[in-house]
Amino acid sequence: MANMRNTKNPMPEQAPYVRNKNFLEVTTGYTPEMAMDEAQRCLNCKNKPCMQGCPVAVKIPEFIALVAEGDFEAAYEKITETNALPAICGRVCPQEKQCESKCVRGIKGEPVAIGRLERFVADYHMVHGEDKITVSRKNGKRIAVVGSGPSGLTAAGDLAKLGYEVTVYEAFHTAGGVLMYGIPEFRLPKEIVQTEIEKLKKYGVKIETDTIIGKTLLVDELLEDMGYDAVYIGSGAGLPSFLGIEGESLNGVYSANEFLTRINLMKGYRYPEYDTPVYCGKNVAVFGGGNVAMDAARSAKRLGAENVYIIYRRGKEELPARAEEITHAEEEGVEFLFLQNPIKFIGNETGWLTGVQIVNMKLGEPDSSGRKSPVEIKGSEHILPIDTAIISIGQTPNPLIKKTTKGLNTNKRGCIIIDEQGATSKPFVFAGGDAVTGAATIILAMGAGKTSAKAIDNELKIKEIDHE
Repeated sequence: MANMRNTKNPMPEQAPYVRNKNFLEVTTGYTPEMAMDEAQRCLNCKNKPCMQGCPVAVKIPEFIALVAEGDFEAAYEKITETNALPAICGRVCPQEKQCESKCVRGIKGEPVAIGRLERFVADYHMVHGEDKITVSRKNGKRIAVVGSGPSGLTAAGDLAKLGYEVTVYEAFHTAGGVLMYGIPEFRLPKEIVQTEIEKLKKYGVKIETDTIIGKTLLVDELLEDMGYDAVYIGSGAGLPSFLGIEGESLNGVYSANEFLTRINLMKGYRYPEYDTPVYCGKNVAVFGGGNVAMDAARSAKRLGAENVYIIYRRGKEELPARAEEITHAEEEGVEFLFLQNPIKFIGNETGWLTGVQIVNMKLGEPDSSGRKSPVEIKGSEHILPIDTAIISIGQTPNPLIKKTTKGLNTNKRGCIIIDEQGATSKPFVFAGGDAVTGAATIILAMGAGKTSAKAIDNELKIKEIDHE
């Protein structure tokens, strides 16, 4: 019998003023009893509307029904039929805008906690289960994957299961892409990322780190000299955007990419155990309103900053970050300054940041995105004393691959142009994820990886038939 309670089981978590002083995971996860109770809220709809919101087509009602029965291992096998990274997706996927937004239980109450259940199943399997790996017979064809973020890992896993010999090339010294350098430990423990990657290796996926495609190797070399039959580009969007205002080169001004990479990938939060110093002053301002801005602000708080501000030129309703991340930031003592915009950084005679000049804003007419455009209020300029600034206003793809690959078309933002199947303008080169869309969500990048893996398989089969 369905549990008709209108609210989700709350997610257990550390108290705000305990967690804002450590980098341990904020949320601690459901117990088996909580998971089964939550799963019984699912109505098992025949038309499965929740699946329409999942970019990787997880069989949501089927895995939830298995959780309700207490068969957690079977639920894990059901999820991983289409999703190779469930422990990651359960933590950082924006379910509230995707699968849960389609749940009929959300009409009169809260939707079923699909993401929390996915996380529980994946975590339970890591502790109690064993991976059932069936290595596919190799078909003699080789695929190169550029980038080991969520898009590249998904494409690599799907292609390996189809019998391809897959090698992933990663620019950093550790595989995982944005999962490793961009998302803090308190939201996504790195041990979990590496566990998911090790599972992919069991399917035969090879990973080459410290290899920059476009410098160490070229895409053309992969195809022409190294004998790869196809290339998938999932190199992400790691080039930060800046404000373009005076004083941006002062000491103490970071891009969010650098700040988070030092903390996460280079383990700066564990200094001096790891020799990666991260300067974080007492008064920190983060400019931007997305998930990356929340991550940077919450990290600064954990590094000891006394005052952390998120400065956003629109209002709270326009914040693009997940509601959960905004709430967590507020609970942890981050202060939001809405309808304000920086116009100049101020420094001292030694070149260090001391403050930022800010102008107040008001919302005008909607722009092309549908959001109201911020307009400066003349005469409202004022100075906020700060010693650290973190700029988080978006990222674009690194232009290196575009510049070094013949016949690869990109748009004015530097994003690779593809068709519906992920094919680029260059034969047997496919692309997906943030390298195509600009900075977006992990689950959309994974969906793009799945689409291209299928398209690569079809394209190479057609090529083989034509050759015969």
